[in-house]
Amino acid sequence: MALLEVKKLTKSFAGLKAVNNVSFHVEEGEVFGLIGPNGSGKTTIFNCINNYVPMTAGDILFKGKTIKGFKTYKICHLGIGRTFQVVKPLSRMTVLGNVIASAFCRVNTIKEAQDEAYQVLEFCGLLEQEDKPAKSLPIGGRKRLEIARALATRPELLLLDETAAGLNPTELDDAIELITKIRDKGITILIVEHIMKVIMAISDRIHAINFGQTIAEGTPHEVANNPAVIEAYLGEGYAQG
Repeated sequence: MALLEVKKLTKSFAGLKAVNNVSFHVEEGEVFGLIGPNGSGKTTIFNCINNYVPMTAGDILFKGKTIKGFKTYKICHLGIGRTFQVVKPLSRMTVLGNVIASAFCRVNTIKEAQDEAYQVLEFCGLLEQEDKPAKSLPIGGRKRLEIARALATRPELLLLDETAAGLNPTELDDAIELITKIRDKGITILIVEHIMKVIMAISDRIHAINFGQTIAEGTPHEVANNPAVIEAYLGEGYAQG
């Protein structure tokens, strides 16, 4: 049984189908990539999975049971965490305070939340930044803080939305290392990413969409050499031998 199943997902905005009949599944323990041009519906799929926006049609199953119509906080409690493409930390709070706030998803006391937060900050390489205001972090730090906040909810499935966007080459390598550590921790990952160095390096399988519809699915090698993906997204220069 797949950990996550997206079945014929459709989302319309004022008659425009941002996502049109998309289906895929994510197996426990894998890194599953979701790619496509800007505006192809990737983030909308994420928003439907955690009911940040309600789906128009279709179904989403987590561990074999539908989560359609569940409140967003309930979906988080079930074990689906996520980051957002545009990171918005609690800017006037410290780095530690941001993660403590997320930890209360799972714990009931300040002591437990602090303990959880310190573990997550150490895991994400942010422990030395604990007392800094979140708004003072550079983009790379804010991206890591976004991941830390999601990890503090103890997800079984983590949705990563363009975690590597805006990072320099060194930070990209660090991002790949962190995502790999998260997978090795036993957390399943569904990732949206435009930077092919990242998506191709970490994904076990990739699902490609364009204009809200599926155009290909397979291993990174298979998808990178798919004519429809090359035409819609990668360009002729990316085809792998």
